[in-house]
Amino acid sequence: MSQKIKWVKNQMCDKQDKAAIDFLSRQEIGKVREFHKSFPEYSITPLRQLNELAAHLGVAGIYVKDESYRFGLNAFKVLGGSFAMAKYLAQRLGKDISELDYTRLTSAEIRNQLGEITFTTATDGNHGRGVAWTAKRLKQKSVIYMPKGSSLTRLENIKAEGAEASITELNYDDAVRLATEKARKYGWVVVQDTAWEGYEDIPAWIMQGYGTMALEALEQLQASGVAKPTHVFVQAGVGSLAGAVQGFFASACADEPPKTVIVESDQADCLYQSALANDGKPHIVGGELNTIMAGLACGEPNTIGWNVLRDYSYLFASCPDWVSAKGMRLLGNPLGNDARVISGESGAVTAGLIAELMTNPELAEAKAKLGLNKNSRILVFSTEGDTDPVKYRSITWNGEYPVPAK
Repeated sequence: MSQKIKWVKNQMCDKQDKAAIDFLSRQEIGKVREFHKSFPEYSITPLRQLNELAAHLGVAGIYVKDESYRFGLNAFKVLGGSFAMAKYLAQRLGKDISELDYTRLTSAEIRNQLGEITFTTATDGNHGRGVAWTAKRLKQKSVIYMPKGSSLTRLENIKAEGAEASITELNYDDAVRLATEKARKYGWVVVQDTAWEGYEDIPAWIMQGYGTMALEALEQLQASGVAKPTHVFVQAGVGSLAGAVQGFFASACADEPPKTVIVESDQADCLYQSALANDGKPHIVGGELNTIMAGLACGEPNTIGWNVLRDYSYLFASCPDWVSAKGMRLLGNPLGNDARVISGESGAVTAGLIAELMTNPELAEAKAKLGLNKNSRILVFSTEGDTDPVKYRSITWNGEYPVPAK
């Protein structure tokens, strides 16, 4: 197994006829955020400005959107699941989403109109917990399937939200197929951020749900005097989060969009491999997908997300697990007066990559192509906290997955 960071500059983003991103525009995401604001748990998650780390690495700013505070669920995923489920119910009721705020959506009247619904999904943990949490609020059922090797802590957190949940002997993509088969058999509703032919509405709505986080981050930057980031680093599994962030910033900053870097685990780097192939098509990675970045352990791209990333992203990176571990330690042990960010395995890989790009001579060419310098202002998303506390301590306390000797 290689310990090297691999990267490729996107050769497919120069064409004129690009994928539509109007569904991720600032106006559309503004409507999504209005829905999220109706939740009693809603508050804007912090944007941490790590000035001392930025100075240490030689850039103008590093800004970390800390999603460990989202709705008390320690991860961002609930943004996508809750909005998609609400959109689905609105459609079923023949209403616009603007007519269904949280209070109305969770009312006995709406529940009686809808009858009993079972929502199902495959998840490594965070998405499933968000679906289970939302289903519970809707007084509906949820059935959650987790891939082989999933964290028992994450399983228990999902069960605590009232879901029927289990860890399968399948990898993530096969667990998605299992959930889909069960839904077809029993009449359940699949809430999955992987899109395929004939299943595109809910994944698109999930992407829109994630947009709330991107809109908050841009407004927080602007409130601090930064018009927009020069670079956005965002991690990817199937590419729904990455596509949502990419589409939002490409639309909101259309005149001069930030350079976006899409970051994956090297054990599940379907988007990197797709960029490497340079044929415009999404490519699949199979096998065990064995990485500590459980939220990124996905081998089959979301087709909607891929189209956005293919047409707008600047660079794709494939990272070994130690890059994520480095990011976790770096964010959890801040310099000087910088804020501490507790970032889980799938949340910290972008921070680890930025540190390597700025200090590792082997990545000098990538750094140059990205134009990373003293004027760069970099935005990253720490998408989860310590959702597996035992693993978090093993990495940050015991030094699991050390940086390899140069």
